[in-house]
Amino acid sequence: MTLFRGTFIDTPENPFTGGALRVATDAALVVKDGVIVARGPYAELRAAHPAEPTVDLTGGVVLPGFVDTHVHFPQIRAVGGLGMPLLEWLDRYALPEEARMADVDYATGVADEFVRGLAAAGTTSALVFGAHYSDAVDVLFTAASRVGLRITSGLVVSDRLLRPELLTSPARAYTESLALAERWHGVGRNRYAVTPRFSLSCTDDLLAACRTVLDEIPGSLFTSHVNENEAEIANVTELFGGSDYVSTYDRHGLVNRRSVLAHNVHPTDVELKMLAEGGATIAHCPTSNAALGSGLFPLARHLQHGVRVALGSDVGAGTGFSLLKEGLQAYFVQRLLGEQGCPLTAAHLLHLATTAGAEAIGLDAEVGDLSVGKRFDAQLLRPADGSPLAVSVAHAEDAEEALARIFTLGTPADVHAVWIDGHLLHH
Repeated sequence: MTLFRGTFIDTPENPFTGGALRVATDAALVVKDGVIVARGPYAELRAAHPAEPTVDLTGGVVLPGFVDTHVHFPQIRAVGGLGMPLLEWLDRYALPEEARMADVDYATGVADEFVRGLAAAGTTSALVFGAHYSDAVDVLFTAASRVGLRITSGLVVSDRLLRPELLTSPARAYTESLALAERWHGVGRNRYAVTPRFSLSCTDDLLAACRTVLDEIPGSLFTSHVNENEAEIANVTELFGGSDYVSTYDRHGLVNRRSVLAHNVHPTDVELKMLAEGGATIAHCPTSNAALGSGLFPLARHLQHGVRVALGSDVGAGTGFSLLKEGLQAYFVQRLLGEQGCPLTAAHLLHLATTAGAEAIGLDAEVGDLSVGKRFDAQLLRPADGSPLAVSVAHAEDAEEALARIFTLGTPADVHAVWIDGHLLHH
């Protein structure tokens, strides 16, 4: 066993439904075999376990590891393509990079950069859009296993409108997806996600094949995009004979508790009701939505309809791996919406980046907060002495104000260390 001593902040109870930020100062977590088995005042737990080693994390703040619910592995080298809307950005930046994943050596280099980037940003679990090539998905899972991240990912499939080298067929998508799942699903911390790119690039036959794959892989997830850009939505409506976007998935039984759909910037009330009834989660990706000019996310409407929401970085349209930055941008978006916005506190931002994400990807029994019985997936935020963040936090009146300043000023450079299952990943 090991005692971790420090200040711990998490959100085991949802602040959107009345829960409060939980703060434990000069406290300790007792971790055995990667699981938190006790928590309480440090002095009491030290006395109860006098012979066990202590890891001193004082001088900083310990948060749960972040959970990124939407991020693209092949696009890390495409970050920063500014000044154009979604479909133009895809053609100019994202899809050429996606095509380069056919080169396994190239994909291996990208995968290593990708998993290091996640860990350095304090992200310990992620739902990852994989690649259009099976071999590239293999190297992603291999890299994630080497670092130790909790990765859920899969083969990205499309059968129309994209570059020809990125297209597949329903039969091939089915066969290759099952083969990948057999190699990786439930192996270590890896899990499989059925991943059609978006309805714009998928026929009904391919989406039906995706449903079959989902049924045949117990515990797998489903992820795709929805209602991101108005031009995209208009194209989907035309391709599917006037259907709304969410219905293109729902008609195949793909809107349920295992579904995480990214963006949903422009939903109808009918679609929000469908998402809520199915139990799906929306991955809100605020820096991506801003960079591509997609729009301002209607969080209040989602919450009013009972739709679950978590955060995603959406690298590479998003502007980096840090969910601190995404949380701050989410706050800005709601401020800009005025009376139609949802006022957010630091507790809300931490919840969206941790507990909500764990619930979205079905890991809430294991991670997302720092309660007894959870795995010790955590990060230590300890800014450099004299840095603007260190000075600001030192003058905060309470823990919630300190956390607000961390979201405002914090970067991956302030993530001093990261643990998964009690094992140090990044220092």
